[in-house]
Amino acid sequence: MVYLDNSATTEPWPQVLDAFYKAASSYFGNPSSLHRPGVEAETLMDKARESMAALLHTKTEELVYTSGGTESNNLAIKGIAMKHRDRGRHLITSTVEHPSVKEAFSDLEVFGFDVTYVPVNKEGRIDPEDIEKEIRDDTTLVSVIHVNNEIGTIQPIEEIGRRLAHYPKLYFHTDHVQGAAHVPLDLNKSFVDLCSLSAHKFHGLKGTGVLFIKQGVFLSPLFHGGSQEQAARAGTENVPGITAMSKALRMSREKKAEDNGRLHSLKRHLIDALHEIQGAKINTPTADSAPHIVNVSFPQMKPEVLVQELTRQSIHVSTKSACSSKLQEPSTVIQAAGLGEERAASAIRISFSFDTTKAEVDELITVLKTNVPEMQKVMGEKK
Repeated sequence: MVYLDNSATTEPWPQVLDAFYKAASSYFGNPSSLHRPGVEAETLMDKARESMAALLHTKTEELVYTSGGTESNNLAIKGIAMKHRDRGRHLITSTVEHPSVKEAFSDLEVFGFDVTYVPVNKEGRIDPEDIEKEIRDDTTLVSVIHVNNEIGTIQPIEEIGRRLAHYPKLYFHTDHVQGAAHVPLDLNKSFVDLCSLSAHKFHGLKGTGVLFIKQGVFLSPLFHGGSQEQAARAGTENVPGITAMSKALRMSREKKAEDNGRLHSLKRHLIDALHEIQGAKINTPTADSAPHIVNVSFPQMKPEVLVQELTRQSIHVSTKSACSSKLQEPSTVIQAAGLGEERAASAIRISFSFDTTKAEVDELITVLKTNVPEMQKVMGEKK
């Protein structure tokens, strides 16, 4: 099997699964309980929090555990908006956000919030000046994705953060889910107030995430019923998932340090090969894009048909965000970048992990070079 859909989810590493199993079997107590099994579970969770805080260069009390990226994004956006609604109801985001961000803002609009959607250029990149121009006296939150989950564009988060630092009553959130392993972000240099991560994007387990909330930032919780996680997220913590997430993040950072540009080279190799296929249009920008994502369109072809043909040959890629891939609609990200509806309606996403090999990429290239022309011919005959 050639698995190239790592932006949707990564395969948990064996060491991560071992950490999960040990925590689940030996530290099964409720970490809020006062008896010994509860205290042992809490101690293990605290050690995981300390490890993650060291990796992210944050304070332990600034990390709130969640069920994943979607919850972290919703907690950050809705939590800040609702907490500070008396001061202002204007929010700013971009036109190329993940559905969990986009739909959170859409929901807030129903409740009377005014949302400005800042456009991007043809590389899917925001101009920080465009964001600053939209700031008003009643603006309370700016949320911008760090690494785009579909085309891999890296947004200038540090520059945006430096500009927003001049507006002390405004909060800055970033969806760091796709960048956590491959494009680490310095939260301090970026002046970020809130930052979302999801374990299963860096070889952890699904159902576990974290939200960085800068000390001194307060938000309204989504859940009620307990004082866990600094009263920001009620509910019994997933100690095994948290332990595994800490292990996965540490291993991912180690793999990143050892990578030495290998994934960038693999990405260039794939893009060069895709250019040899007639009609292929690369949607991932050449510069300032993540090393693990390549998005390509084959105009006039249905991407879901190509994905199914590839999976029939045990090669697994995707169309767009896994959260919306079953919706047979053109990519809103590619449309927002002004690349046209035809490219938006015919795009597939290929995404690597640290474990991806050149042999696997070459296998994909061989199959694409054989199957795409044949499928294009069939499509032409049907016309």
